[in-house]
Amino acid sequence: MEKFDVVIIGAGLGGLECGYILAKNGYSVCVLEKESQIGGCLQTFKRGKTTFDTGLHYVGGLGEGESLNKLFKYFDLMDLPWQKLDDNCFDEVILNGKSYQFAMGQERFVETLAQEFPHQRENLKRYSDVLRTVGDNLFDNFRAKDPNEIYNSPFFNRSAYEFLNETIDDPTLRNVLAGTSLKMELNAEKLPLYFFAQINDSFIRSAWRIKGGGSQIADLLANSIKKMGGTVCTNAKATKLIETDGKISSVVINDNEEITADYFISDIHPSTTLELIKESQKIRNIYRKRITNLPNTHGIFTANIALKEECIPYLNRNQYIYETDDLWSYGQYQPNRKTDCALVSYMIPESGKYAKSLDILTPMHWEEVKQWENTEPMHRDDAYNALKAQKAEECIDLASKYISGLKESIDKVYTSTPLTYANYTGTAQGSAYGVQKDYNQLMLTMLVPRTPVPNLLLTGQNLNLHGILGVSVTSFFTCSEIIGKYDLTR
Repeated sequence: MEKFDVVIIGAGLGGLECGYILAKNGYSVCVLEKESQIGGCLQTFKRGKTTFDTGLHYVGGLGEGESLNKLFKYFDLMDLPWQKLDDNCFDEVILNGKSYQFAMGQERFVETLAQEFPHQRENLKRYSDVLRTVGDNLFDNFRAKDPNEIYNSPFFNRSAYEFLNETIDDPTLRNVLAGTSLKMELNAEKLPLYFFAQINDSFIRSAWRIKGGGSQIADLLANSIKKMGGTVCTNAKATKLIETDGKISSVVINDNEEITADYFISDIHPSTTLELIKESQKIRNIYRKRITNLPNTHGIFTANIALKEECIPYLNRNQYIYETDDLWSYGQYQPNRKTDCALVSYMIPESGKYAKSLDILTPMHWEEVKQWENTEPMHRDDAYNALKAQKAEECIDLASKYISGLKESIDKVYTSTPLTYANYTGTAQGSAYGVQKDYNQLMLTMLVPRTPVPNLLLTGQNLNLHGILGVSVTSFFTCSEIIGKYDLTR
């Protein structure tokens, strides 16, 4: 029976980063991935000659001295082919046919929008100041004595929706400012201000794409782990965690192999983690019920578009398109809602000025695909395929209003739903942003790395902030439970 210091379940970004941190600090680590490809939502896939990203479309805060830059320097990820988006317009919000541009840098961001909303200049400054304050204090979290201290900040206990309404008194500008937030679930009743501010601030500071796809991040982390003496195993599904005398003693892989360790870290959904522990002295039913009943954020439908040669120029920005003023309603499932919003993201071409592919993304709820949850990929019925085809057509119809010649330039269309993400990345209910956080019930919906089992820890997007930045921060929180606090600002 093989023995490691730490076994990590799941080779998504959080699992790989934890493996890197621990291996760098001298621990023997083994990262287990149930699929044949590592990376989770960092995976890329090919259809014909075209490469698509699974979940990574762009990142924020990668400029020199910025938050993600500090983290990625630690992980030795800054030499990857990062490309900065357009300084003058990295995000374009198209609201009911009118275009609004988001420029990089807080001052330029304010000034650009103030040209469209001159009567809101001072309000925009106040809005920007709050975002900057949250972003500036991100690394204070590393100095907290206890993870729970982080959540004492008033930004966690305050509503993002109410903040926006109190700060900006022009309803159109409020929608514009919320318009780039398909990077999170806009829920008027629950979304904490901290999440809204931290995520939006990081992109305003600087926004970047990676040429060649997000799998490069996962591959580089995995190779670094191996070089430092660690192990990364694919096709290795954790099927059971065995508890002995109040601690996890081993993990069973594929129902037939057992590995022991001193610590275990789970990068999979907390409820799925608990399903692996059949018998426990430490995990009470009340804890199981709490974790199992945590609501998840909505998922995403994606139309991956392969384009004909030299038809659509590459666009070095993202387009957020809305034909609605009700941007804060996507957190609630509304049957038969027609697609009225989308994010259009281009993949950087290998050469030339024309795009080879682009993705069109729109919110999609688990309820829309739940009837097929017990079916196998590639073996679903005509009704499921018809649903995907209809959704793709709606996405293309919406985007084609603002991308000249799009329909005529399409070569192939590939689609994915929350069910696809649940199948291939193990994401609970295909959730795009993990567990739904609620500023009204913060201590119930915000999870910390510790579990009732002292040597079982959690990591990944379901704990703190989701996305590349949030998961990277959380990986340090998780590892600090083993190696002690690590202050990146020192």
